[in-house]
Amino acid sequence: MSVMMNFMRTMLTMPKPWVAWIGLLMAANFIFPVIFISSLEGRVVLATGMASAMIQMGIFQTKGFVRLLGIGHSPWIPLLLWLWTRLNFDASPFAYWIVALMVLNTLSLII
Repeated sequence: MSVMMNFMRTMLTMPKPWVAWIGLLMAANFIFPVIFISSLEGRVVLATGMASAMIQMGIFQTKGFVRLLGIGHSPWIPLLLWLWTRLNFDASPFAYWIVALMVLNTLSLII
């Protein structure tokens, strides 16, 4: 638990635009999946987010706050490909979340 708290404290020292960006990613990958937990997509996104967080915590614990933390985003690649096959846009809050999640995570992978 202390590793996670240290990681969060370190992230909060980043410039405010990056902290806001991380906040958007956290909402899309951890809060909204809980809202949509009854869907398969919600459960898979939450599990992928947890796997990513575990990878990042392991890297942070051994190496500190380094660029290697980006490796923790690698589980998003198969997630995004799978979500693309599941996308059925029907103008519902669920569909908007899936699209927003795909856009945010893709941009994060590019960055």
